[in-house]
Amino acid sequence: MNSTNEWSTLKSVIVGIADHAKVPEIDISLRTVNYADTVDQSLIPVGAYPKWILDEANEDLEILSTFLKSQDVTVLRPEKTDCEYYNYCPRDVVFVHGNKSLATPMPLKSRRHDYKALQDHLTNLTIADKNYPDDLFNLNCIGNKDILALNEQVPCFDAANIIRANDDILYLVSNSGNKKGAEYLQEYLGNSVKVHTLEGVYSYMHIDSTVAFLREGLMLLNPSRIKSKDALPKAFKSWDVIWCPEPVDIGYAENYCNSSSWINMNLLSVNPNLVTLEKTQVNLQRELEKYKIDCAMLPMRHCRTLGGSFHCVTLDLERD
Repeated sequence: MNSTNEWSTLKSVIVGIADHAKVPEIDISLRTVNYADTVDQSLIPVGAYPKWILDEANEDLEILSTFLKSQDVTVLRPEKTDCEYYNYCPRDVVFVHGNKSLATPMPLKSRRHDYKALQDHLTNLTIADKNYPDDLFNLNCIGNKDILALNEQVPCFDAANIIRANDDILYLVSNSGNKKGAEYLQEYLGNSVKVHTLEGVYSYMHIDSTVAFLREGLMLLNPSRIKSKDALPKAFKSWDVIWCPEPVDIGYAENYCNSSSWINMNLLSVNPNLVTLEKTQVNLQRELEKYKIDCAMLPMRHCRTLGGSFHCVTLDLERD
């Protein structure tokens, strides 16, 4: 296992599964972190996702897995066990840098054990403390995107709040990651790696529908959240930028809306010249091709329904 950035040639990856996905009973962590934008709690669907959604999601994950294998990538899968939430998005759960892996202190109480479905594929696994006081969660965030869900009593973050550029790490402070989490990550990584925080751009909630690192010195940015490179930490202000065009909205199933349409910029780099992209995003495909980045246009029908596209549903373990 050895992966320190988002773009080098992919050699080994975990691809998620949709089996047993559900919305758990609502507690204070789920209410504030995932559903702060839903003022009426009765509109939050609770319980197992319909079987047809999970079947179609698994079909698309199999198509992704088959494509990655055709690129000489070793594909691993989570253990197919029942879970409180889901194993669809392994990127949320574990942060990998070099040959180390960290089961992050995820804010959702229902996801504290999700790493167990992945742990057979991980090396040098550190399991962060996952016991939080209820006053970590700020109910004032409900209906107010300018108030974050997490207070600062203890470190708390999803691994999907982070993207990697070798010795420089970008960490989004949002509903799913507090500032103490960035401090914890810096301590975990040591002085040879620098954690840079991105603040005040997006609260709901992971980084990979806002910023994507495509290769050294080139990034994809969401113009609805980041208006200029001045919003970025100094380490990234000199990078070239592709401004993501307005995404094609593929919609969501029934009343399960767990991502905005910008989830469609959530891509996986197979190498510096090839990415996987949701098949309807032809405008983004054209922009990437200007930089000699080819796009494998693949289905991900329920990326908004389940809250994750190609970057979310994978966890790269080894890159050249």
